Amino acid sequence: MKANVHKITFTALMAALLCILAPISIPLPSPMPAITLALVAVYLSAYITGPWCSCAAIFIYILLGCIGLPVFSKGQSGLSVLVGPTGGYIIGYFFIAVCTGLLVQKFEKKIYMHVIGMVIGTLICYVFGTVWLGISMHLTPSAAIAAGVAPFVVFDALKLIACVAIGYPVRRQLARLLPNAILPAKRAAMRP
Repeated sequence: MKANVHKITFTALMAALLCILAPISIPLPSPMPAITLALVAVYLSAYITGPWCSCAAIFIYILLGCIGLPVFSKGQSGLSVLVGPTGGYIIGYFFIAVCTGLLVQKFEKKIYMHVIGMVIGTLICYVFGTVWLGISMHLTPSAAIAAGVAPFVVFDALKLIACVAIGYPVRRQLARLLPNAILPAKRAAMRP
């Protein structure tokens, strides 16, 4: 029961973090999406709470944005953002959450595996988002990559590095203090 309360609390906190960080953006010329801090929240959420709580936090964030709260990039809101050119990247957050969260849980102490999970999730997000950007804007594949990936790779790599530096010690500390809230139930039960 206590573990469930912790998981619900962490999920709500991660959703709030995403709602706070995602609207912070550096606008780029159209049709490019803006450079945002949303990935920071997604990486940290997956790192700290695992794949499923992180996915729940992303779902809450999307729901809040769709019902009108200005939580999307540039303070936008509404279903039109989700089905618009950048909507594929927002849906792609789920891939980042799952890939990162699973590898962090499976390889607790192997930071390079955490990085691999984040990179794989980000690449899937890029593919999913870029395909949708190309379809919705009628762009060629190369134009979609130039608009939706190329301007962001360096910034996303820096976000990833920063989140590993923050996420690893925070997760270890929380796992020590609240093992059932952070670790999967089976592994938490094995801890002394």
